[in-house]
Amino acid sequence: MMNYIQKGCLFISVLLLSACGEPAYHVRVLETPSQPDIRPTQKAYEVNGERYQPIPSAEGYTEKGVASWYGKKFHGRKTSNGETYDMYAMTAAHKTLPMNVYLKVTNLDNGRSTVVRVNDRGPFVRSRIIDLSYSAAKELGVVGPGTAPVRIEALGYRDDTQFGATQRYKQLASYDVGPFMVQVGAFTVKANAYRLAEKLKGQYGSSAVVEGWVNGQQFYRVRVGLYGSMALAANALLQIETHGYPSSFIVAR
Repeated sequence: MMNYIQKGCLFISVLLLSACGEPAYHVRVLETPSQPDIRPTQKAYEVNGERYQPIPSAEGYTEKGVASWYGKKFHGRKTSNGETYDMYAMTAAHKTLPMNVYLKVTNLDNGRSTVVRVNDRGPFVRSRIIDLSYSAAKELGVVGPGTAPVRIEALGYRDDTQFGATQRYKQLASYDVGPFMVQVGAFTVKANAYRLAEKLKGQYGSSAVVEGWVNGQQFYRVRVGLYGSMALAANALLQIETHGYPSSFIVAR
């Protein structure tokens, strides 16, 4: 799992990830011109050269893939949001979902379901989509085999104003601050930014150059589209990445 991303930190030292014996990973938080003021856990980061961009909203999010789990080896260590990992709590790690969002996780092999809260980053193993705490994995029947096919569904954030047997969840508007655009690049040379923007406009119908300053340096950020939902922006991002812009990411307008 990724250790806590401290404010102002650019690099995180080598650390061990996951409970299943994977090798050490080098993690680097990416400071980009479009992300000067966002919380550390929402900043893009890089693991062994692969970029991950946390998404601002989990509303409507569903995903199928393989779940794994982590336990005693990491018990008591810091998680990505600064908490202490408790293997007996109902928590999980995900690469891009916002911190503290609650998820319903269903084991597709046996039909068991449970609810977990995201408080960590990972797993950084191809095809795995979530790392469960020991207790969550035990409840789902994942501890024995080590992995299992699952479906995850975002429930939202726990509504602490509600009491009773049925726990309610709510979506926080502050996490879904669309419309969204896809940022393709950031340049210090104005002409280069406008040249790319014009090219992308012909390909995707709309583009814009957004100017900004970071540490006394002016940047020209090239952005594409204007999408009303995170789902539409995510689809556009996939297209843009496959057409030669693999470092693109989604931003709120």
